[in-house]
Amino acid sequence: MKAADIRQTFLRFFESKGHKIVASSPVVPGDDPTLLFTNAGMNQFKDVFLGFDKRAYSRATTSQKCIRAGGKHNDLDNVGYTARHHTFFEMLGNFSFGDYFKHDAIQYAWELLTKHFHLPAEKLWVTVYAEDDEAYEIWNKVVGVPAERIVRIGDNKGGRYMSDNFWMMGDTGPCGPCTEIFYDHGPDVAGGPPGSANEDGDRYIEIWNNVFMQFNRTEDGVMHKLPKPSVDTGMGLERLAAVLQHVHSNYEIDLFVALLAAAKAAVDGAGAQDCDKDSASLKVIADHIRACSFTVVDGVIPGNEGRGYVLRRIARRAIRHGYKLGARAPFFHKIVAELVAQMGEAYPELRQAEARVTEVLKQEEERFFQTIANGMEILDAALAEMAKTGNTVFDGETAFKLHDTYGFPVDLTADVCRERDVTVDQAGFDAAMTRQREQARAAGKFKMAQGLEYSGAPTAFHGYEHLQYERSTITAVYVDGALVAQANAGDDAVVVLDHTPFYAESGGQAGDSGELRNATSRFAVEDTIKIQADVFGHHGRVLEGSLKAGDSFAARVDAENRSKTVRNHSATHLMHKALREVLGAHVQQKGSLVNAERTRFDFAHNAPVTAEQIAQVEAIVNAEILANAAAKAEVMKLDDAQKSGAMMLFGEKYGETVRVLSIGSSKELCGGTHVKATGDIGLFKIVAESGVAAGIRRIEAITGAGALAYLQKLEHTVAAVAGTLKATPAELEQRVHAVLDQLKALEKELSAAKSKLASAQGDELVQQAVDIKGVKVLAAVLSGADAKTLRETMDKLKDKLKTAAIVLAAVDGDKVQLAAGVTADSTAKLKAGELVNFVALQVGGKGGGKPDLAMAGGTNPAALAGALAGVQAWVAERL
Repeated sequence: MKAADIRQTFLRFFESKGHKIVASSPVVPGDDPTLLFTNAGMNQFKDVFLGFDKRAYSRATTSQKCIRAGGKHNDLDNVGYTARHHTFFEMLGNFSFGDYFKHDAIQYAWELLTKHFHLPAEKLWVTVYAEDDEAYEIWNKVVGVPAERIVRIGDNKGGRYMSDNFWMMGDTGPCGPCTEIFYDHGPDVAGGPPGSANEDGDRYIEIWNNVFMQFNRTEDGVMHKLPKPSVDTGMGLERLAAVLQHVHSNYEIDLFVALLAAAKAAVDGAGAQDCDKDSASLKVIADHIRACSFTVVDGVIPGNEGRGYVLRRIARRAIRHGYKLGARAPFFHKIVAELVAQMGEAYPELRQAEARVTEVLKQEEERFFQTIANGMEILDAALAEMAKTGNTVFDGETAFKLHDTYGFPVDLTADVCRERDVTVDQAGFDAAMTRQREQARAAGKFKMAQGLEYSGAPTAFHGYEHLQYERSTITAVYVDGALVAQANAGDDAVVVLDHTPFYAESGGQAGDSGELRNATSRFAVEDTIKIQADVFGHHGRVLEGSLKAGDSFAARVDAENRSKTVRNHSATHLMHKALREVLGAHVQQKGSLVNAERTRFDFAHNAPVTAEQIAQVEAIVNAEILANAAAKAEVMKLDDAQKSGAMMLFGEKYGETVRVLSIGSSKELCGGTHVKATGDIGLFKIVAESGVAAGIRRIEAITGAGALAYLQKLEHTVAAVAGTLKATPAELEQRVHAVLDQLKALEKELSAAKSKLASAQGDELVQQAVDIKGVKVLAAVLSGADAKTLRETMDKLKDKLKTAAIVLAAVDGDKVQLAAGVTADSTAKLKAGELVNFVALQVGGKGGGKPDLAMAGGTNPAALAGALAGVQAWVAERL
């Protein structure tokens, strides 16, 4: 059976047993920021097992896309070196949510394997948890598996319930015993049965794991029986395919045979010249194309952190293996088409995203291929030196240089080193990385409030509800970074208050400005920044009087500045949602800055945003504004926020409680200040779009009065241009095209006139050529010529003079343009590049080119006559 048939047979079998076929969840778990990638079939049902979610079905079956290439579950280092490890794999699973339990789960597995997949019963072994007598009895008495093929697995990890056959979600929570099914490849393969001393051999291969969740483990370690025991099973499609197709390696199944062939063709086409079809490197490439492609499908692009970094590691590992085989040009992205052919039917999202996946991987390849040759040269040289001395630890500083300069993730360096039995000095690499970060931090510009030492009470923030607080008490005053007893008029200072309505810069939103005032003193707040997580520093200048700890002030935020800022911030949330609708779910925030003037939003996307797409985003956001929906901010537990569907950023550190902002159709975690309703934003306009880093785009937008002023200025500009061109604004586009057409026609006429003038001058110049040892030598100035005219005249003169060395010059203000030409029969002794450079050096320039034609420029027209006069002597010396 082909892999596709196995997948379909599995799903249809469990559908016939009352299971709902549920589509695979993305490899990027959108509702669980604690999980790097989906690594098991049960991930999407975690809340169902925990009782937090209720589905319309109590039985489910899936073929789940899984990735194990980062975090706790990381198989990356083993891929290419073993027969069964993958970065991406498909987990076939059937699940019972308080419905059937051990009896049915075991019998379903046996029926499917022996009756539908036709595996010989005598080839199957099973394991059970040592204390799980119930499972043992079902296998032995009901199914009929002989006792000698049932292995009890005990507490082999130290302590009760610490066993390969006892599954736990964590230190607490749902857990229970497992029973696993193994296939015996026969005595001709090395290895012993599960539980034996030589169980790590390849003879007995695990193909199915049934987890019986029947307990809830509490913090005191006590196992309490669950009221509704559940079943979570998993069977690797690739392993089962290997068994059913009678091969010992997953890389020999039909799916990988096709991908390996495509990988070989791509690598050979990139310069490998018939690479070894059985090489481990091809297996790495064939494996990695699945992980990379499905990760891009689900919204990740290569980057330097989080999931983006894992994707970059995997992609560059594949590229390096292709380079090792001889590829010297991008090849990896070309395998996507074959992957779509193999898996596009089962996962239609892959087929839909084929063009985007191909382009993202192509860009990453092109970027890495710019540096891989130099990086590999350094790496190979260092390893060669180590081999001479017998050193087996690769220098951490060199590993960091490869990472920082040549784009080699340290894991990739370690992968190359492993092939030479060398390890990387990880501590040295980490030290170099830390040093670079500290240097970058030291070079940054930090505001006065950062780095101040403070040990007082936290600041109570009232700025969500109020823009002024009448009795704020100063708890600390700083001048020039030092704690002082008092700040006086004219001093720049940082003031800490016990209560404040001022928002401190956070989450991309700029800090508030405003004023502190009492009967005798006045302090202008220019910015507000956090000294500590819950301590606000008010940075500004003492305008009148003095201030010291214990003084009370009325604290008043600049209302106009705040209102402009909140309009821009709220619009950012709507824009983020709109960008995901227009560009795709891969769009993720990578940074933002919101102030009174504009919002600047950085996001993951691998191509410029087109004018049409910008127009779509603007239309969506302005429609949300017109709807005038009320904004609502709620403080809730992180788990509740996840269940509510609030968008959160992977890698962010969230506390137990979070603030969830719902505005329009957007719901995100946000601690900023916002409008009361979308209509308060007024108007939204995108004013700039650009790229700021590989795979990162930036959009700048404005709102409210700022957007109106921007459009009015544009309108004024359009009207002024229309007036200059004697047209109405409606006619402007047509009029501009007409002017441009007229300009092109005039330029064409001018070029023709220059050519005609140069031709006439050329005819006269033929008579000025001097014969030197059979070569006609000419050095002259062409009046009114440009570079194009110089080249055209050069060609005509060479045709007429037959055997010649020519230098032509043109002067435009303080600039000199030069062209040198040598006929083909004279280039053995005379080179046009050397000739033009001889003249150019004398007129303040330099140049070069081909042996028969070269161009140059200069900045000293006064020296041109003397330089041209020396051409005849220069030619004579070389003939």
